[in-house]
Amino acid sequence: MKIFPILLALTVVACTEGDAKQEKAANAPQALPVSTIDVAPRAVPIAFEAVGRSEGSREVQVRARVSGILERQLYNEGDAVKAGQPLFRIERAPFEIELQQARGAAAQEVARQELAQQELERLKGLADRRAISQKEADQAASALRQSAAAVQVAQARVRQAELNLSYTSVDAPIGGITGRAQQSIGSLVSPSGDAAILTTLTRADPIWVRFALSETEFARLRSSEEKDPAVELEMADGAVYKARGKLNFSGSTVDAATGTVQMRAEFANPRVELLPGQYVKARVLAGTRQAIVVPQGAVMDSQGGRYVWIAGPDGKAVQRPIRAGEWVGADWVVLEGLKPGDTVIVDNLVRLRPGTPVQVKKAG
Repeated sequence: MKIFPILLALTVVACTEGDAKQEKAANAPQALPVSTIDVAPRAVPIAFEAVGRSEGSREVQVRARVSGILERQLYNEGDAVKAGQPLFRIERAPFEIELQQARGAAAQEVARQELAQQELERLKGLADRRAISQKEADQAASALRQSAAAVQVAQARVRQAELNLSYTSVDAPIGGITGRAQQSIGSLVSPSGDAAILTTLTRADPIWVRFALSETEFARLRSSEEKDPAVELEMADGAVYKARGKLNFSGSTVDAATGTVQMRAEFANPRVELLPGQYVKARVLAGTRQAIVVPQGAVMDSQGGRYVWIAGPDGKAVQRPIRAGEWVGADWVVLEGLKPGDTVIVDNLVRLRPGTPVQVKKAG
């Protein structure tokens, strides 16, 4: 009859062990569901970004070239004009009178030259017959040469008067956008001083953008395989300008104060969507390279630097320090810290701790 107590004891022991296993299972941490990606190298653009400012491909000051009263303004401020289009008119009458006087003086000199020619021919015949001295003939030849020189001077004055008259019509030296008129109608303008500048002209198609790259970035750009790198612009509102440009100037010296090299790019601007003086972000695209990238949201910051969470082979979260490079869209280039095949956790990051069990689900 001793069998019953033994069975009872075994039953009690079995129940105690089962309860302990259940309690241990209940106290075990639950695996945290997370989304992950398996990283692998992919082609990313080699890009260098800098803040730039637009400027006209040509900017000129329209100046008065003669003194006179400004009679007319033949354009509206801010209009686009073509090369050679009249912009201002300066009073013509004084210059027309000056031209007439110059032409009259030239006609007089021509008449004197004809008389000197006739006199030389007459005296030359007399000198051949020894009716007069050779000295008189030589003086007549010299008078003819002096008269010819006087004719040249008079003709030059006629040409100068014609030029001065033509300068009373102030035309656009280039095609472009006109600026504010600097002188009012009725003002006395002159070729020198502040009264000489009438307005400005800016050619905005094509338009130029100036920016600067650091010495390191410039060296990388020169060593890249891309021989004709493209340049794209990001506007102040974040929109990308529809037309890509090309570099048309790079500095030959490094600025000692800033450690940068000046660059300039040219962009088509047929609708004048870019205005001179705008601030933009210039991005120089110098080909592609293979790199590991992760979503920007997967990168965390701490006092020790940036890091990501990795799902280890044992199903637990591991903190991995990284060295991040530039942004590529919504991703971040990882220069060091990750290798192909690593499983990077992309969500539930704030709930992770080193050694936290995770339940992996592939993102996307």
